Amino acid sequence: MFEIDWNIILESRALLFTGMWVTLKITAVAVVCGLAWGTVLAMCSIAKNRFLTIFAQSYVSLFRSIPLIMLLLWFFLIVPQVLKAIFDLSPSVDIRLISAMVAFSLLEAAFFCEIMRAGIQSLPMGQFHAAKAVGMTPLQSMRYVILPQAFKAMLPIVLTQCIVIFQDTSLVYVIALGDFFRRATSIGERDGTIVQMLIFAGVVYWIICSLLTLIVKLVQQRTAHQ
Repeated sequence: MFEIDWNIILESRALLFTGMWVTLKITAVAVVCGLAWGTVLAMCSIAKNRFLTIFAQSYVSLFRSIPLIMLLLWFFLIVPQVLKAIFDLSPSVDIRLISAMVAFSLLEAAFFCEIMRAGIQSLPMGQFHAAKAVGMTPLQSMRYVILPQAFKAMLPIVLTQCIVIFQDTSLVYVIALGDFFRRATSIGERDGTIVQMLIFAGVVYWIICSLLTLIVKLVQQRTAHQ
């Protein structure tokens, strides 16, 4: 019953590779944009300007309290309409991928913000004072002294969050976006092998996440010896 028909998988490998490419693109954009925006939010959260602090804290609180699946549905229903209205796009243009990327990036920024804030605040105050003593501005000290050290300290946690993002991309299933999970289930529904394809998809996710977890452990060991 649960025997996987490898012939079906081989025949559908082009669809599966296309789906995995979509999954990897969403993951990459969410990591890069989320980390960049999250770092900015982290700097705002520890700034002396009360407005910036309140903005960053409110942003993190809002996005961390919204279920990802709900956020995806909101962006799926709202963002395409807004973009089509602004850029006068044809109704036939499919921008579900962009909607998913935007939703993931904004959500993950909230998590990366807390990760980077913890990294910055874990550094001794002497680092800040030393940067100021050599004539660096607050932005220069943050860019050249603080952030590199904070990122290095938080790298294992950042990589772990990347694994979580990769796993969560399967939720784009709800907006009918053809990621790897969606393609696998579609093939299973088409050929009457849904259980087998779900098992196959689960094994693929397990293999990739296990390899990424191994990388995280190697980074942790390397960081611990430095």
